[in-house]
Amino acid sequence: MAYEIEQITNKIILRELYQNGHPNKAVLAGLRNAATMTSQRAQIVWPLLMPYLNDQQLSRDGTPTYAETAIYTAIRFYAIHQQGTEASVYGAAGGDKADGRQFFSALAVMRGNADTRVALDRRVQPLLATTNVASVINSLSHLVSILKANNRTQKIDYAWLAQDLYNLQLSYEQANRVRLRWGQQYFRATQANLENEGEKNHD
Repeated sequence: MAYEIEQITNKIILRELYQNGHPNKAVLAGLRNAATMTSQRAQIVWPLLMPYLNDQQLSRDGTPTYAETAIYTAIRFYAIHQQGTEASVYGAAGGDKADGRQFFSALAVMRGNADTRVALDRRVQPLLATTNVASVINSLSHLVSILKANNRTQKIDYAWLAQDLYNLQLSYEQANRVRLRWGQQYFRATQANLENEGEKNHD
């Protein structure tokens, strides 16, 4: 399935982590404190994550698969963002029930503020220029914290981010497509904001 990683991540967040308004605080804490799936602190997450993966998606030699890396990273980002917030910070970015944003679209809203634009660009532009997955994940983790600090209740489609992180690992060509989409989300929305500002200034 083309969007299998997205669907799995969605189920894990809704069923295992947020639990209809009764967050699994122990697992969320474990996620926040374990940067990678191989960390000892991440073991609390394994029983909730692994049953959703098929044989091809599970590691055979102890090295996390693309699927494991993508899903674990996305649910960890969700856990970081969810900390200290009662309402869920996860929401779909597409479809009839859309109540969230794609990650870089949310950053674009912040970029619309001239006071934060330069500092944000300093973090985003190097991220968009690399295909090294570890570097991308590290940069994204800082951006999640920045987003949370600026808008604690903004809903983000972390399932879609998981799908992007999976595709990023598949090939150089796929990675380029993901980075282009991220760049489009990040820069295009800001351009629209600037055009609106210009129209207001002429009124």
